[in-house]
Amino acid sequence: MAEELFRQDSYLKSCEAIVTGVDEKGIRLDRTVFYPTGGGQPGDCGTLALPDGRSVAIRDTVKVDDDIAHVPAADAPLPAVGNRVVATVDWDRRYRHMRMHTALHVMSAVIKGDVTGGQVNADKSRLDFNLSGEVPTKETVTEEINRLIALDRSVTPRWITDEELAARPELVKTMSVRPPSGAGQVRLLEIDGIDLQACGGTHVARTGEIGRVECVKVENKGKMNRRFVIALAD
Repeated sequence: MAEELFRQDSYLKSCEAIVTGVDEKGIRLDRTVFYPTGGGQPGDCGTLALPDGRSVAIRDTVKVDDDIAHVPAADAPLPAVGNRVVATVDWDRRYRHMRMHTALHVMSAVIKGDVTGGQVNADKSRLDFNLSGEVPTKETVTEEINRLIALDRSVTPRWITDEELAARPELVKTMSVRPPSGAGQVRLLEIDGIDLQACGGTHVARTGEIGRVECVKVENKGKMNRRFVIALAD
């Protein structure tokens, strides 16, 4: 199983790695900075630089059999097992995902309801909530999210045991997506004074890095289910 460097430092853009496997599902490495699809966040794209100077375009990253597969473009050259490569993420896309993902956590603190689904994207992202009372307007959500972002609070990961998480179900806000567990520890993400919840995704270090966001749409998705869509102002 690849060492998941992105969980240790979301800001790592590249790393050296050794190819441990190549098959129809993708290229496997002993370590990687590429985030695999999960928790509503897309897998990273980028490149693998080969020893002979060629470059492998990576169009997606996914979890396969408790490992991480880097999915190459259809016409990309393939490395050999044992090759030493340099793995580099598409940083502009990844950083937008980091800003968006943290913004969704802020929104989950603004809107009081159970999260029924969500999706992180580079252009627009969403969270779905079960709301039994009054539904806030997109203008109100925009104002409140940006008020909290402007506080420039720290965003830090910490770890608890599987047993501690089981004893504190309020730390899992998403009804449809469970955080990575079963390995003895679960990663929490804390936005100082704003939010604390289980999450295995990549995030910015301070809310101020998110920049201004706008709630662009509120959609009715059922009797109590409402979808809130946000976009980065830039």
